Parts: sequence; C-alpha cells; structure tokens
Amino acid sequence: MSVLEPDMTSPQPPPVPERSRWRVWPFIRTSLWGLFIFAAMFVGQLAVVGYLVWRHGGGFDAALIRAISSGGISISLSVITGLPAVLLAIWLATRLSGARFRSYLGLRWPSWRQFIAGLVAMIVLVGAWDLVASAIGREVTATFMIEVLKSARADNSLWLLFVAFCIAAPVSEEFFARGFLYGGWSESFLRPAGAIVLSSLVWTAMHLQYDWFFFAEIMSIGVLFGYLRYRTGSTWLTVALHGLNNLAATLQTMWLAGGS
Repeated sequence: MSVLEPDMTSPQPPPVPERSRWRVWPFIRTSLWGLFIFAAMFVGQLAVVGYLVWRHGGGFDAALIRAISSGGISISLSVITGLPAVLLAIWLATRLSGARFRSYLGLRWPSWRQFIAGLVAMIVLVGAWDLVASAIGREVTATFMIEVLKSARADNSLWLLFVAFCIAAPVSEEFFARGFLYGGWSESFLRPAGAIVLSSLVWTAMHLQYDWFFFAEIMSIGVLFGYLRYRTGSTWLTVALHGLNNLAATLQTMWLAGGS
C-alpha cells in the first residue's frame, strides 16, 4: 500500500461524500469565484495599509504609502486580515453551490503516514532547490524576506510575523488554491493533472515579491502540494506542510540575518 493512501489501521475521518451527492462549480464559475475570492483577500489586506496611513495622518502620499506597506507590521497585519476575508468569500461560494464547506475544500485530516511522506517529499524538494541556489551562487533566502524580518524585529513584532507567515498565509492560500480552485477545476475538463498545474500557477502568481528563481521554486512546491491534495484528498495536509515550510524559511532567514 502506498504511504500516501489512507492508513486503514488507524481511526479514519468521516467519509467524504460521493461526487454525485454534492456539486462543485464548473470551470468558468470556479475561475470567476476565484477572482472574487482573490479580490476579497486584496481588499482585506489593503484595509490595513489604509488604516496605518490614516493613523500617520498622511494623505495620498506615495512615499508614505510605500514605506508603510513594506514594513513588517503592515505586511504581517495585512496577511492576517486577509484570512477572514478569504474564508468569508469561500464560504459564500461553497454555500451557493449547495455543498458543505468542509467537503468542497477537502478538509479532512491526513493519516500520520501521509503527513510524514509529504513532509519528507517537501524537505527533499526544498533541499534540492537550496543546493541549486548554492551551486549557481544565489542566496537561499530572498532579499524581501530579510528586509521584512529586519523591519519586524525593529518594531518588536516578530511574533506577529510568525503568526502571519506560519498560520494565516498557509490557511488562506491553501484553502484558496488547493481547496477551492483545485476542487472545482479537478472536476472540469482539466481533470486533476491540469488542476494541479493551473492552481499552482495561480498560487505562484500571488508571490510577486520574488524573482524568477523563487518563482520556479514556489511553482514546484505548488505542484507537490497539488499532488498531495490529489492523492490524499486532504487540504489540511498541505496547510500543515505550507506552515512548516514557511516556519523553516523564516527561521533560516533569521539565522542568515544574524540571529535574534
């Protein structure tokens, strides 16, 4: 039995309803709902920047807005406030489809064997990218991450950064990409393979702060997460792995930047 298949010797979660018993949105509607969910995330994040600019008493000052939006506190809070916006938008989309939120997004717990297998696969993949980076003379941590960490440290908000990067971002991004988008697209003409690739492309495009090298790494991680979602039926698995990956990346950045 494959390590990614359910472990029949351990307690199993309630069975996922058969496809014929609940509906997913077809390709076009999944895509349109995806735009709506992304817009909700953007508005939720933008609200924080607007509030912080207002607190500083600034009008439409481009330099002030740029300075605030690139700060550790602003980035952390915007990621955190984007989460409830995403959850509300996805809840609305699934509610109108007639499906249960949990079933639509694949919110079932993986077995320990599935979790360990996924964790090992992720470590091997990320480790391979670190080796490639070292071989071609690139930094293994993006400059963006270093600058954000320095800003958060200066503002005594490292704990907020960890909450944002290791909890809020994995939940909102995985619910959106591997949960909602994959859930709908995999039932369309794309089938699971096409849904894995397309949802990974969307997820990669959400990380515009990085350059081409990190784009490629993020894309490969997205494909791995999509495959794990397909094999296990569990979005909670990809949420957990995403959170652990972000935690490791944040700790690595702290170490490379000179420690706490």
